[in-house]
Amino acid sequence: MESLATDPGFIDSDVYLRLGLIIEGKRLKKPPTVLSRLSSSLERSLLLNHDNILLQSPDSVTLFDGRSPPEISISHYLDRIFKYSCCSPSCFVIAHIYIDHFLHKTRAHLKPLNVHRLIITSVMLAAKVFDDRYFNNAYYARVGGVSTRELNRLEMELLFTLDFKLQVDPQTFHTHCCQLEKQNSDGFQIEWPIKDACRANKETWQKRTPDSVCSQTTAR
Repeated sequence: MESLATDPGFIDSDVYLRLGLIIEGKRLKKPPTVLSRLSSSLERSLLLNHDNILLQSPDSVTLFDGRSPPEISISHYLDRIFKYSCCSPSCFVIAHIYIDHFLHKTRAHLKPLNVHRLIITSVMLAAKVFDDRYFNNAYYARVGGVSTRELNRLEMELLFTLDFKLQVDPQTFHTHCCQLEKQNSDGFQIEWPIKDACRANKETWQKRTPDSVCSQTTAR
């Protein structure tokens, strides 16, 4: 399937090139810029939502909320997913769109307890919809540091919340690309909300390399 970033009907090559969405060659030697921009955007949201989280009602808790935040930073988590999932860089823009829609529909806030699960689930769905090749859920679960059973539940929760509307038109994709570039053009980076929120009781967010036993699936 052709990436939205290379759709001949709607292309802003300057923006896409700066974000690293247009790949020259078979494999990138370093993570694309879109990862650092997405990380900055999510970290900014966590900081802005800090006061709202303290005042939130129990009704705003979703299936994506864990008991305690993972120790791994958002930036390193995105780099890990990109390294091992082999998905196209455009999937991270699409994942950002899915997360925005999910938060809007559920009226939940992005917070250290849910951001990692939202990321891995959204990237996985984006790869399944927009990439020609993708791995099975067991593999993504190992990459994301959750159990396969939990990731399956998170996938279904996201699908039903979004009403299975996973297609993204080129205009929406382009708008989010511009927002990621513009809002983070100052290199705004925050990692303390995640690190300070981490407590002694750790969850099973694995940091080891995923085993190669999980098979890759070809989209049909």
